[in-house]
Amino acid sequence: MDKQNAQMNAPHPGTNLPAGYPPPYPPAAFQGHPGYLGPQAAYPGTQAGYSGPQPGYSVPPPGYSGAGPVGFPVQHQPVYNQPGGPAVVPWMPAPPVPPNCPPGLEYLSQIDQILIHQQIEILEVITSFETNNKYEIKNSLGQRIYFATEDTDCCTRNCLGASRPFTLRILDNMGQEVITLERPLRCVSCCCPCCLQEIEIQAPPGVPVGYVIQNWHPCLPKFTVQNERREDVLKITGPCLVCSCCADIDFEIKSLDEENVVGKISKQWTGLVREAFTDADNFGIQFPLDLDVKMKAVMLGACFLIDFMFFESSGNREQRASVW
Repeated sequence: MDKQNAQMNAPHPGTNLPAGYPPPYPPAAFQGHPGYLGPQAAYPGTQAGYSGPQPGYSVPPPGYSGAGPVGFPVQHQPVYNQPGGPAVVPWMPAPPVPPNCPPGLEYLSQIDQILIHQQIEILEVITSFETNNKYEIKNSLGQRIYFATEDTDCCTRNCLGASRPFTLRILDNMGQEVITLERPLRCVSCCCPCCLQEIEIQAPPGVPVGYVIQNWHPCLPKFTVQNERREDVLKITGPCLVCSCCADIDFEIKSLDEENVVGKISKQWTGLVREAFTDADNFGIQFPLDLDVKMKAVMLGACFLIDFMFFESSGNREQRASVW
């Protein structure tokens, strides 16, 4: 009897439990499932990092930090909806990097449609105080590709309004700035054929990949899309009446001779209340799947330029969505 009590009070091997406690698992639990081969070999580690720019691709200028604006919430991994939690927009999985593709533009290589959703700023709705615009850029499946944020000072935003020059920074799911849009201050009158609107697209920041230049026309909004060498590649033509109720407004992307339509930039109708009281717009961009990724990035720049020229106004402010 004393021998049995001594065995029960002895510490169990392989545990740190004091004497008198029963083992948390039966000994058979440590034997493993039949056929279990034991611990696997150590994980070899992560794959080698990005090997650098592809041959023939320009590198960013000295001093470029590569980081997004201060305070941007960095997403380190794609996040999906959790049961019972708030809805979270998933990030698009990173595709393979094609040759001669600027870093970060590989997401554009496998899509032919982009959705751009501008976030509603409550302070702007209540006070009409212009704040920096923020946008979610998604693919046709609703997966987020990029996040765009305007970087403009308060005085410029509220004194110049929709005519303001701006820097728009487009970031990937790691919070790295992969595209920069630069719009200089230009004339906003359609009656003046000089000093017209333009925007420069850089990918990565500091390395121009294309431009969108406004062409003077007495009736229609027209633009020319250029590559990094300032060579004309495509044309964009909008409607004479840049205003519509309960319908989308399309800007057609055409070949240089304007004979063939290859895509479009659409300002989507978002509802009467949102259209009347906010300047938060939704856009869709369609282009050929095999279009060069640099030109797809330039299409993003064209969309933002069109947004600021025609739809960046709300409430009692001057409406720019009118007859061109």
